[in-house]
Amino acid sequence: MTISQVSPKNPASIITSAQQALSVARELALAFRVDAAERDRERVLPFKPLEALFASGLGGITVPKHLGGAEVSAAVVAEVIAILSEADGAIGQVPQNHFYALEVLRINGSEAQQQRLYREVLAGVHLGNALAEFSSPSAHQRSTAVLPNGGQYLLHGRKFYATGALFADRIPTAARDAEGKEQLVFVPRHQDGVNVIDDWSGFGQRTTGSGTVVFEEVSVNADDIVPFYSAFERPTTVGPFAQIMHAAIDQGIARAAFNDMLNFINTRSRPWPDSGLDRASDDPLILDRVGQLAARLQAGDALLQEAGEAVDIAQRDPNASTVAEASVQVAVVRAWTTEVSLEAGSLLFELSGTRSALREHNLDRHWRNARTHTLHDPVRWKYPVIGNYVLNGVLPPRRGTI
Repeated sequence: MTISQVSPKNPASIITSAQQALSVARELALAFRVDAAERDRERVLPFKPLEALFASGLGGITVPKHLGGAEVSAAVVAEVIAILSEADGAIGQVPQNHFYALEVLRINGSEAQQQRLYREVLAGVHLGNALAEFSSPSAHQRSTAVLPNGGQYLLHGRKFYATGALFADRIPTAARDAEGKEQLVFVPRHQDGVNVIDDWSGFGQRTTGSGTVVFEEVSVNADDIVPFYSAFERPTTVGPFAQIMHAAIDQGIARAAFNDMLNFINTRSRPWPDSGLDRASDDPLILDRVGQLAARLQAGDALLQEAGEAVDIAQRDPNASTVAEASVQVAVVRAWTTEVSLEAGSLLFELSGTRSALREHNLDRHWRNARTHTLHDPVRWKYPVIGNYVLNGVLPPRRGTI
């Protein structure tokens, strides 16, 4: 059977260490930050920045060392995502699905699949996603099917919230096989029958390209089909690894809102008339609010590191106990960064005012981005899971949203 090969848009550099990964992320972030406000305002999709991101080698940092990658820790992956999200929250969200698919490949892919797909990723191939559907009554149910057709398979279905698919080289797609078991199909983006529609119209995260993907009788090789269902039938880190990156996106957005708020206070803001203050930065009420948020942001950094270490332990020794601990620690930081990102965006609004935020510097994008992204696996799902684990010792469910 023919094995499909996908070439990247630009050949990638190879990153060999965690330090190098963080350095490259910071360098890219400096460039991404320059036009972030304009991209959001005009909804300019970040094709070129994402090409630069995957050409930099960042897409290959989770590839195992014995297959040529840096195999960085979950904490480093989270910090890379946070750095990129601080520069541009939309760009920071796109690689989340790429790394998620690679974690499924690491856990469930055959040796031959790992060698081939990891080699593509190290060369610069970008993986998108097509998981969610509107047609099913539950987020965990799929109607998209991949069924035998002679010596190959045919993929048929419709997906939405397909973040990254518009920019990708392959689109890992959740589909049911003939037995009703869920598979992850690594579909080439430009395969006949694949139609990626730019119809995402969210009021935040506007340039993630999270629209619709339609598959119409797409021919698929068996070699591109990786088991998905079994990643949740046993203890694995697929769920907590996915979720820690979402927490990192929110932490990055919170940092951006906080830093823009500091800049506004120091350069643009004026004290209340007759306050007796020369500068707004001397206002004790502002000092109190800024101090509180600074402390909460620092706590978010610490929680992200702690959760990353728990995921690393579970990756090295996946069992019911380690995976449960990782899931709970990640749920803690996910809940925390949800609240802090919204708080940071709201405080920026409060201190800068709607006119300057909306018209001059598009500062409202931080709150819009946080409000939109934090509804992904919402915080109301997290606290009951944490409480049930702490109070009753009940292990979290095994799924990609915990």
